[in-house]
Amino acid sequence: MNTLVLLIVCVAVLIAGYIFYGGWLCKQWGVGESKEETPAHTMEDGVDYVPAKAPVLMGHHFSSIAGAGPITGPIGAAMFGWVPVTLWILVGGIFFGGVHDFGALFASIRHKGQSIGEIISANMSRRAKRLFIIFSYLTLILVVAAFASIVASTFGAKLAEDGTIDKVASASNASVAMVSLLFILIAIVFGFMVYRRNAPMAVSSVIGVLAIVLIMAIGMNFHPIYLTANTWMIIVGIYIAIASVTPVWILLQPRDYLSSFLLYAMLIIAAVGVIGAHPNIDPELFPAFAGFAVDNGNGIQYLFPVLFTTVACGAISGFHSLVSSGTTSKQIDKETDAKPIAYGGMLLECVLAVLTLCAIAYARKIGTTAGATDIFAGGIAGMVAAIPGLKGTETTLYTLLVLTYSAFCLTSLDTATRLARFMFQEFWLEPGQTPKDVKEGWKKVMVNPYFATILTVVLGILLGMNGYGKIWGLFGAANQLLAGIGLLAVATWLGNVGKNNKMFLVPMAFMIVVTICSLILTVKNQIGIISAGGADWGPYAQVIIGILLIVLAIVLVIEGVQTLTGKNKAAK
Repeated sequence: MNTLVLLIVCVAVLIAGYIFYGGWLCKQWGVGESKEETPAHTMEDGVDYVPAKAPVLMGHHFSSIAGAGPITGPIGAAMFGWVPVTLWILVGGIFFGGVHDFGALFASIRHKGQSIGEIISANMSRRAKRLFIIFSYLTLILVVAAFASIVASTFGAKLAEDGTIDKVASASNASVAMVSLLFILIAIVFGFMVYRRNAPMAVSSVIGVLAIVLIMAIGMNFHPIYLTANTWMIIVGIYIAIASVTPVWILLQPRDYLSSFLLYAMLIIAAVGVIGAHPNIDPELFPAFAGFAVDNGNGIQYLFPVLFTTVACGAISGFHSLVSSGTTSKQIDKETDAKPIAYGGMLLECVLAVLTLCAIAYARKIGTTAGATDIFAGGIAGMVAAIPGLKGTETTLYTLLVLTYSAFCLTSLDTATRLARFMFQEFWLEPGQTPKDVKEGWKKVMVNPYFATILTVVLGILLGMNGYGKIWGLFGAANQLLAGIGLLAVATWLGNVGKNNKMFLVPMAFMIVVTICSLILTVKNQIGIISAGGADWGPYAQVIIGILLIVLAIVLVIEGVQTLTGKNKAAK
């Protein structure tokens, strides 16, 4: 199979899915029928609820959901062959992930911009809401820990044998850190000029893109800051604590909008590499199908359920529903913007996942297999450099792609912290309440945005500095459980308001079955490690958390089925 043919076919299928299936979903749900303004207008507060133009909000949404997922996911699942990964990207993106993201955003718009937890509370039960929020909050803490650790390690200086900082070996990391710091600065300036000085968006965007090019040039040639990874962890913690409570127009909207240009550039560079080099996929190095059971060096991995929990953001991810119903729904200007932002954003991620498969094929051909970042950046840069006339660009492109990868980790980290803050606040609220409605007592402290943020950041950074990797193995299943419950929540709401929800039932059932099977396998494997003796706290934690997640899934499914079949309507 030629990678160019693969890319063209996949893009054509995804475009058809957006036009036809996405359009059908709009008609079935009544998107755009409501004459009411969106929560961004009716509840505008200048901090979290702020209307944003569609391109700006698309930049925020896409940057937040993309992160590292559509790159690391396909790379991890590639052991099963490129055909099953491709099929799941296409089927999952169009019929699972796109429906999930679009549905979560639309439901949140109709629920005052509140999260999936509040949608569950209004359409299932308060107990189900609290269970979901506890689970979501803990998952987000794990995300904060992981992404803070990734960012800090990307920025952190390397040490020499004598314990001093090796500036030569650390130059690339220092460069990434410098660009990221300068990027925050230009985002603040961009937000101030657009939202407080009413600068034209088109002109500001051109200047913003030129500024990005300038800071990259500066960062690659001037990077005087050399700090250890632990020091950067603390700095990152302070940054996300501030960023997640500042008005979205100051940093979140402009930074994510400008970040999206990096992602679009990365997509274009990758596409140029595939079109220009169009390498064939070597069946010896990257088989079409490697089997239902594959030994990847760490034991036997089974296509079901591993494929469906590993590809994650490239097909469907529960984190997306938290973004859709957490930050995006509070900024959307018009209800009709939901389809291009949520459904379109998901399918654009699918394109990135397919490009990653092409990068894997070329990386294996040239022997670049050191890690996810190296495989993607090395594969794409190698393809572009193979185009006649572009030889010698490989090193520069590789550095730029790594910089982009780091920028999205920081973007997702900021968004995850803000989402965790929302979740923590909502846990203490009564149905229909907002934090402003709580006037006194201990609950006023619990719903305070600064208290919720500080607690989240402290927990996340401490976990990041003390071995989050010991329980990271649960994240894939936990993330897909979020997706299954998100589908369930939107399905119950649509059913309660008399809209067609049948398009949710198969994806919901499939993702929950995948999750439970994955958790059972994880618990079984960790019990085996414990039985062998010498296990630290990690396997014990995974067994306990895994069992709790299985119970959570079963409880929420029972409540959801009761709601969908109308058995608890009388009680309501």
